[in-house]
Amino acid sequence: MEQLATLDDLPKNYVNQLTESNLVPLWPSLRNVLPPQKPVPATIETAWYFKEIKPLLLEAGELTPIEKAERRVLVLANPGHGLENMRASAVMYLGMQLLLPNEWAPSHRHTPNAVRLIVEGEGAYTTVEGQKCVMEHGDLILTPSGLWHEHGHDGDQPVIWLDVLDLPLVYYMEASYVQGGDVQEVTSVGHAHRYGVGIAPTTDFVREKNAYPIMRYSWKETKKVLQAIAQDPAQKGPILVSYINPETGQDCQNIIGYSALMLKPKQTVQLPARSTAQIFHVIEGHVHLQINAKTFDLDKADTACAPCFAHIDLINNTDQETFIFIADESPLQKKLGLYSVRPR
Repeated sequence: MEQLATLDDLPKNYVNQLTESNLVPLWPSLRNVLPPQKPVPATIETAWYFKEIKPLLLEAGELTPIEKAERRVLVLANPGHGLENMRASAVMYLGMQLLLPNEWAPSHRHTPNAVRLIVEGEGAYTTVEGQKCVMEHGDLILTPSGLWHEHGHDGDQPVIWLDVLDLPLVYYMEASYVQGGDVQEVTSVGHAHRYGVGIAPTTDFVREKNAYPIMRYSWKETKKVLQAIAQDPAQKGPILVSYINPETGQDCQNIIGYSALMLKPKQTVQLPARSTAQIFHVIEGHVHLQINAKTFDLDKADTACAPCFAHIDLINNTDQETFIFIADESPLQKKLGLYSVRPR
């Protein structure tokens, strides 16, 4: 494509007239907003190591009481976007949140969608619209847009979880806000026992229309499914499951998609080059992660980010199984007709 004229090619008087009228010429910036062949992402290959995060997060627990923090979180910020913008990618926000014994993170609801992936500790819970969800290692808990939720802790040890939100997108749309609420009355307990083996509850032969029939996806059950798939001799390719709405078969949330991947001992998986940024969080085990020209060695609770169309290799060099939580922007991109996969 031809090189286009720049702003410096225009007379300063003309540029000043444009500025005074709140006008901007397109052509000097056209190649930036419409780059040839593929996007030029601000998101860069980045990793965050739990051994570095945990002591700083525990220190935050000593420095700032929950009453002065509301949510005690250290944001996993991608330097490609500028740390002050608190983005992992253009759409995804990541944060490590700490809740100490006997603390209560007050009830609120907000426009961004959120999930909580439990990293460490026991005894905490999240209540979503009256549904109490126990927080155990590896569990995925939804707190969707507009639903009241709060976090409590009845245990005796710190609990840490990974927050994933579509906050950067919602904030960019000037649609981000929060509302505070009162302590919720618990009316049910969150679990997925009503769903499974191809069945779903039906009342008077009418299926439920709940947008979020499952709020808590148990890691123990998810791990069993992955291990069962791994034993299937017909299984080819990555051992991967998606977190879905069992009533619709669609992604469990509308903007960001979530999945879990298993690596067998000594297994290498090459992922396709996809149009979405991706987050990788190690639930169990160890992975040697190659993202384009960069490499990261991730242990349990470590997290990494890859930009769009990245060439990604996941290598398990150990004699143990490895399990990885993945978040990506594919639901949003598919709705907008932007999602694509390219050969490597």
